[in-house]
Amino acid sequence: MSAVSLATTLAGVRLERPFVLASGILGVSASSMAYAVDRGAGAVTTKSVAWDPRKGHANPVVAPFEHGLLNAVGLSGPGASFMAREIAAFRARCDAPIIASVFGASPEEFARVTVELAKAAPHMIEVNVSCPNVSSEFGVPFSADPVATAEITRAAVEAAGGIPVATKLSFHCPSLAVMARACEQAGASALTAINTIGPGIVIEPGFRKPVLTNTIGGVSGPAILPLAVRAVWEIRGACTLPIIGTGGVETLDGALQVLMAGASAVGVGTGLWRQGAGLLDELNRALEAWLEHEGCTSITEIIGVARA
Repeated sequence: MSAVSLATTLAGVRLERPFVLASGILGVSASSMAYAVDRGAGAVTTKSVAWDPRKGHANPVVAPFEHGLLNAVGLSGPGASFMAREIAAFRARCDAPIIASVFGASPEEFARVTVELAKAAPHMIEVNVSCPNVSSEFGVPFSADPVATAEITRAAVEAAGGIPVATKLSFHCPSLAVMARACEQAGASALTAINTIGPGIVIEPGFRKPVLTNTIGGVSGPAILPLAVRAVWEIRGACTLPIIGTGGVETLDGALQVLMAGASAVGVGTGLWRQGAGLLDELNRALEAWLEHEGCTSITEIIGVARA
């Protein structure tokens, strides 16, 4: 048995493995999230939910391209009450940490959803202020405004009843450093960076039309890895909060970049859509072998090492 430890911590929450199921992939039911744990996830994140069930955009909502994926799901979801039941069912079945992702149209709605999901005792609340597909409905994205993001973060922290809160930041903001410090001052215990970027457009030449019914969609996958690494780098330089580095990780090399930039854990989403859930176990095995080859006994030895 290897002597290498892949364990890491996020705001006092211990993960036996560093790879986190990102919000939006396999995060709707207790069984699908348990499936991700069985295949190597150290923690799972639910799909983002609002107070009421939400239909989202009409199909098609996903458009693959050479270096990733566009999605315009539109934050569809089953609503807070349904997700609270799924979180409770997951907790009864699995020991791995679960992160409940919430969103709303106002700080009050973020707080209301947080209160409902907190009843199921998730290990962390993730405040999603950064989806690029719904700004037309809610006006200027909250993630572009540090005052609004801080207000939402503060509201969620107050509603969470002591459960740690992570704010999910967007690459599209005036300053990631300013946003990170605003969240830290508002009481966040961690940060997730980044959400999908864009939105962008994929056109099907044969039909001479955009592929997505919504026309535009958030860009994810390997194309955004350098942006995610930069985001983690800038945030780590601005505050001390632990970071879930998310965006484009599908290989060991990508995971190492995110960790060495300063992330304490690595979110994986689009990679599972493109390669299957077995990718999580592959990443764990590859990371363990790499650390052992480098003479490391713990993943903590490489977190932020590129900044030294």
